[in-house]
Order: sequence, then structure tokens, then C-alpha cells
Amino acid sequence: MAGLRVLFFGSGEFAIPTFRSLQSDGHVIVGVVSQPPRPAGRGKALQPTPLAAFALEAGFEVLTPADVNAPEVLAALRDRRADLGYVAAFGQKLGSELLSMFPVGIINLHGSLLPAWRGAAPVQRAVLNGDRETGVTVFRIVEKMDAGPILAQRRTAIVPDETADELLHRLARIGCDCLRAALERLDANPRDPGDPQDPAGVTLAPKLRKSDGYADFSLSPRHAAARINGLWSWPAAACRFVSADGRRDEAVLIARARPAEVDVQTREISGEVTGTLRVAVAGGEIDLLEVRPVGGRLMDWQSFVNGRHVKPGDRFIGGPPT
Repeated sequence: MAGLRVLFFGSGEFAIPTFRSLQSDGHVIVGVVSQPPRPAGRGKALQPTPLAAFALEAGFEVLTPADVNAPEVLAALRDRRADLGYVAAFGQKLGSELLSMFPVGIINLHGSLLPAWRGAAPVQRAVLNGDRETGVTVFRIVEKMDAGPILAQRRTAIVPDETADELLHRLARIGCDCLRAALERLDANPRDPGDPQDPAGVTLAPKLRKSDGYADFSLSPRHAAARINGLWSWPAAACRFVSADGRRDEAVLIARARPAEVDVQTREISGEVTGTLRVAVAGGEIDLLEVRPVGGRLMDWQSFVNGRHVKPGDRFIGGPPT
């Protein structure tokens, strides 16, 4: 569907690939709306969102209202005379007046195969859950969050040691093809209502909290590794590395793990290092592939083993902070 005037709502990095693809496919972005700048870094200086920074660099004016549904904001958006509203990782709920503003409607790119994982953290929740497949969905926005009829979907397998951050970036790129498919469908029929979601398939993906950030070695190999990968890079799977001789007790973040291919049914001590950086969990073992000591740099398992002289009997102690 070429030549649409699109009003773009986005904040996170997830929105950037489709921002590019809309332009390269011949559409006109008539306005960009993003979340307000937030304090960031050591100096807590105000920083634009990733999408806003990208759009500003490309020469676009960016509106950053605290409330996108405020009357003066709605008036400014209406003046853009857009055909279509497009939302990706925006971060504010859109009211009924805004939803009815566009002749072709307003659509959203979501990082899951709806109706699975409705909510703010669909990519992280899919990895945390140990899902083997996920994808992206473009759907018409309705007032109920992530419940609108579907225009297009694209599927992809989740790699066993893929982190949520890596999957998020991969899904953002897959989203370009999904968006094209949705726009082709609207080109054939701008009033296409889309396909209703199946209520029986709904699962929820609430936003992660800092308190969620811990490794859990009492889980099965698949789910212990999935928890680590799903929490990277925030809030990250925190634990403590404790040497068998008691000389080292260090806070670390585990960035990547995968189930070990071994025939082990039980271990008496969860978190015990059994070889290289292979750790006992419930009913098996996992390989820790990347680790970052708190306050230090991210390193591969071999660098961590060499630097800490890791040996069998050392332990990683996980679980919620006490």
C-alpha cells in the first residue's frame, strides 16, 4: 500500500526498523510522537527515547507529550491529516478520540503471536516461559489492550540460548515484513476489519520488575536457562558465586545460558559447578555462557573460569533476594 500519510507513535528501539521501512516503501511519515525525555546516565541528564533520537537525527520534528490524549495534543495531531496511525513500542494508552482520528485506522506492531502474551513485556515473557516459538503481530487497535483484530502475523523459532534482547531486535526486523503484509491487506480493502483474536488463547505479559531479577537453579534445565536468557539485559539474573574454600563470595549477573546435553537426573546441590561452567539444576545441568560480575564487564564463561579459578564444588547461589 504505497503513498500513505502515516502518523508514527513509538519510543523504544523496537520501533526503529519499521520507521525505516515505512519510508523506504514509499510512505510519508507526517509526524512522530514519542514519550518525553527521561533522566539517564550518571549525570541524570534528560535523554530522548531511542526512536525519538533516531527521528530527530533524520530531520523529523518529534512531539513528546506527557499525555497524548490531551486536547491540545489531539488538535496538533489532527492537523497532520494522516491516513493511518501506526504504533510500535510507544508506551501510552490511546484514547477513543485518537483511535477514531484516521481514515484507514490505527494499527500496532506487537512482539508476540497474539493472543499470546498481551502486555508490556511479550518478548521477555516468551523467553522466560521457555516457549519454542514466537513472532510478531500487526493488529487494529481497540480500547482494550492488545485485543484488536489481527491483520498479519509472522512466526519464528526461539533459539535455545537466545536472550530476550537479541530476540527483541530480531523480531523488530521481522516486523517490517509483517507490517508490509498488513498494509497490502489494507490496500486491497482499507476497511478490512481484521481477524478476531481467540479469547481462549490469551496469556498476559506484565512488565518486569527489578525484584524479578534473579537466577533460579531449582528449576529444570530448560526453564533455568530460559529464566536467565529472558531476564537479559534487564533486570538480569542475579546470583552469588561462592568458592568451595570460602575465599570468594561475589555478586554476578548471568547473561546467557543453555541446557547441557547430559544424562543427569538428580543433583543434591543446586547451583554446584560440575565442570567448566556447567551448573547443577533440578534434574540436570545448564551451561553458563556469559557472566558479568556486578560492576565489571561482560565476559564469556572461559574468561570467568580463568579469572576466578573456578573448580568443581564452587557454587552459584540464586533465588529471590532476602
